[in-house]
Amino acid sequence: MAAVDRRPPAPGVEWEFDHIHLSREMSRNAVTRYLVEQAETGGWTLDRVRIGADGIRRVILRRKIIRAVRTA
Repeated sequence: MAAVDRRPPAPGVEWEFDHIHLSREMSRNAVTRYLVEQAETGGWTLDRVRIGADGIRRVILRRKIIRAVRTA
């Protein structure tokens, strides 16, 4: 299994994270539809998915925080 390169973000880049727990009763298709909806409507990207021994999917979504800079 290859190690994932988890480089720190570039200086000045800030991320907002959303932790979601999805039950084991949700089908794969339902989870996929839900995550696609989050990506399309909220601008979220998938950071990590972990499936526990109990079957619960622990999903971490992230999106970049864009700060508006006031110009003079």
